[in-house]
Parts: sequence; structure tokens; C-alpha cells
Amino acid sequence: MAYRKLGRESRIRRSILAGLTKDVINHGYVITTEARAKEVRKFVDKMITYGKNGSLVARRNALAFLHNDKKVVSKVFDVLAPNYKDRNGGYTRIIKLKERIGDDALMVKLELV
Repeated sequence: MAYRKLGRESRIRRSILAGLTKDVINHGYVITTEARAKEVRKFVDKMITYGKNGSLVARRNALAFLHNDKKVVSKVFDVLAPNYKDRNGGYTRIIKLKERIGDDALMVKLELV
């Protein structure tokens, strides 16, 4: 599987992706760079798919990725998964915003559909 390294070590990259995934699940959206949003989208979709599965193994996999944040995992399994039960993937959308002032990185809004 091809993935973006985002200029970070693997442990730091995984932590950034888990944190952004938690933010999207908690708040419904996050504003970040385009490269990060494209990577985070994969993990948000995977967490919602785990929620739709609903098994104990799926819950443990979600807990492992989200650093044992039980509130976020219960929101995925109890609130988000029933909302998307008739939808087969594509739970997020990326809306392009303007460039960041400091380094001209393209900023986007990653939100749940």
C-alpha cells in the first residue's frame, strides 16, 4: 500500500494521523493541509467501517489505532456507524480552501458527509 510519509518518522506520523482522525470524529471536520487530509481520510473511513462491523475485534482494532480513547470509539460505534449503515464507503469529503500564509501549503477542510 502506498502512503505519504509527511516528512516525519513513523511513530510521529502515526500519532499525527490518529490525532487528526480523532478530531474529525469528534468535531465532524478538521482544517489541515491537503496531503495530511488525503491520508487521514483513509483512517476515518476505516474507523467507520469498523463501527459498521460492530464486532469486538473491530472495536479493539479501533481502540488500538485511536490510542485507547474510549469516548471516540464509542461515538464511532454508537452514533456514526448507524448513520452510515446504508452507505458503502466515501464517508468524508475534502473541500479546498486557500493557501497558508507562511509556506503556501494548500489548506483543505476534511469533513464527514
